[in-house]
Amino acid sequence: MGSQIRVLIVDDSALVRQTLTTILESDPGIKVIGSAVDPIAAVEKMREMAPDVITLDIEMPRMDGLTFLRKLMTQHPIPVVICSSLALDGDETTFRALEYGAVEIITKPKIGTKKFLEESRVRICDAVRAAAQAKLRPLSARPMQVSPKLSADVMLAKAGIAQQNFRTTEKVVLVGASTGGTEALQTFLLALPLDCPAIAVVQHMPEHFTAAFAKRLDGICRVSVKEAQDNDTLLRGQALIAPGNMHMLLKRSGARYHVEVKEGPLVSRHRPSVDVLFRSGARYAGKNAVGVIMTGMGDDGAKGMREMHDAGSYTIAQDEASCVVFGMPMEAIKAGGVDKVMPLTSIAQEVVRYCKD
Repeated sequence: MGSQIRVLIVDDSALVRQTLTTILESDPGIKVIGSAVDPIAAVEKMREMAPDVITLDIEMPRMDGLTFLRKLMTQHPIPVVICSSLALDGDETTFRALEYGAVEIITKPKIGTKKFLEESRVRICDAVRAAAQAKLRPLSARPMQVSPKLSADVMLAKAGIAQQNFRTTEKVVLVGASTGGTEALQTFLLALPLDCPAIAVVQHMPEHFTAAFAKRLDGICRVSVKEAQDNDTLLRGQALIAPGNMHMLLKRSGARYHVEVKEGPLVSRHRPSVDVLFRSGARYAGKNAVGVIMTGMGDDGAKGMREMHDAGSYTIAQDEASCVVFGMPMEAIKAGGVDKVMPLTSIAQEVVRYCKD
């Protein structure tokens, strides 16, 4: 990859093409090399210059985005970021796009407040950067800082010693993932038994998308999966997925764990943030928690995992070979907060083993 990530924008809306161009070129590491009104026009553009990443709408004339994505990933794989209004509704089409090989799903930026547009800029630029680093797999094998980078301090003060830092029979598992995480989480959750310990998950996803994602997993996994709501109790045999655009924190009341779902600024460039969940785990669960960090771009979760580790939690990172992007696990390892590095397919078994000890 050259000094700049070359991006081709494919969208039938002139306003969206102009907005995305402005957003992406605000990052000095990204260069928009062209735009196209539909996939047919995109193919012509690609004959002139091959992009490193394509941003792709789904609903377009002449050829829809899914058909183009499938052809592209079968014949000439290039990292694709889906940028569609369908993601606002968690439409099944967006899951099909991930199955066909899309690296990231983001919502189209709305015309709105300065804060919303700034956050859209962060998410879109980060999605393109993540896509440029992603390890693409054959379709047949598939089952610049523009705003201050805030830490988990804005959501929960760091505690010197974890509260309730004594071992109990009830364990909780806290999981963080980003790019490539939808497949990784499916692999992890499918491998868990019905009586597995309670699980709380932060997966970087658009608003409204997480409810459909949780429903989909609930239909194929032995464990129950649902989008978290404020004050939901963490139960054995159940996984709670943090809602898109909301932070999720672990809390404890007596012997019971529950989650707090709340608004707040982007933390480590994300909302929900893995750092926020992990910090709350360090404070309220300590030795009773297992932390798992999976595939993803950036360093969200690295500091939080170190805090969990220091509080006595058992911490696991997905290994490089099984990651789509090794950014988040790598940063957690560098921060000194990881007890064990292992392949994705071994993590569920290790979690269950540890929680039974």
